[in-house]
Amino acid sequence: MRPCVACARLTVWRSAGRALSGGALSEQGAMGKAVPGLRTAFSRKPAPERRNLNATWCGEANVKAILIEKTADRPIASLGDVDESLLPEGDVLVDIACSTLNYKDALAITGKAPVIRNFPMVPGIDFAGTVAQSSNPRFRPGDRVILNGWGLGETRWGGLAERARVEGDWLVSLPEGMDLRQAAAIGTAGYTAMLCVLALERHGITPDKGEIVVSGAAGGVGSVAVALLAARGFSVVAVTGRASEADYLRALGASSVIDREVLTGKVRPLGRECWAAGIDVAGSHVLANMLSMTRYRGIVATCGLAAGMDLPGSVAPFILRGVTLAGIDSVMCPLPDRLEAWSRLASDLAPETLEAMIATCPLSGVIETAPLFLSGAVRGRIVVPIAP
Repeated sequence: MRPCVACARLTVWRSAGRALSGGALSEQGAMGKAVPGLRTAFSRKPAPERRNLNATWCGEANVKAILIEKTADRPIASLGDVDESLLPEGDVLVDIACSTLNYKDALAITGKAPVIRNFPMVPGIDFAGTVAQSSNPRFRPGDRVILNGWGLGETRWGGLAERARVEGDWLVSLPEGMDLRQAAAIGTAGYTAMLCVLALERHGITPDKGEIVVSGAAGGVGSVAVALLAARGFSVVAVTGRASEADYLRALGASSVIDREVLTGKVRPLGRECWAAGIDVAGSHVLANMLSMTRYRGIVATCGLAAGMDLPGSVAPFILRGVTLAGIDSVMCPLPDRLEAWSRLASDLAPETLEAMIATCPLSGVIETAPLFLSGAVRGRIVVPIAP
């Protein structure tokens, strides 16, 4: 099959227009802004490094997808039809039912951080769908599956597309009693939250030990973490920079809600002992203060860097209080841990509680919705329905 470059350019122009005019996340409000540099990126005289990438957009068998391509100035994201033959190699082809929009996806789509390692790239760090073709002995056509991590949306084409070809060893079968939309809504954020909860439990943290503090509580990881901990009988202190989300967090099960400023000030080597354990998505001063205020032999599970990659604290919490800092990696997590996390999510997270966290964004609205993450305006989970 020989792609037609002229046709490809026409498709890109039309699809880019649809992406900018399509409805964004209604619960949060549309951004209503054009993407700077779009006309330059898709002009009739493309930059030299784009000359071969144009061919991506043409073919007889097409897959609708968000595609991020590198330009001389910055990465540019657009919605269009991608030649299915260009999907990466893998032993399982999946028809995607739903994907989600996450903080890491927002960084990739907006180009605010060098998340993407290879161009062009289909973003989307997770998806849920149905196996269309398989040469992997674990799966056969019709099986319903989930994929989180393994470089999806970074080094490997991701889930914001109608189809994905992946390695079957990365897939997890949909848990009993869970549908594909629910699995997508839980997604990488919920699965990461469960890994954090499991880390606390393995450390011996039980409800009688004291309160658990959760930073970024109104976000994806935080919302699920609050709900999971509350369901297990823990008293949860939810940390947020948005006072307007207090009722939402209490509805998820938070015992109390505190302002983020409590954890963003100057870090003391040892603060007042407040919590038995914590789950942090922010890093930087938030994590350092959380550690300094954790009780003797407590634990903090950390999984994010929304506030920064630095850790401006001291060794005092570790050597004077025996506090443990547990790093949570969801991307390369071994299969047995993934299976345990998803099994627990199926049993511990009530469907009605999950539903309260979900907002929906069409694929056509993903590009204009992504900046909302960077401004801290997103609550809970954003599901992107793919299959009609």
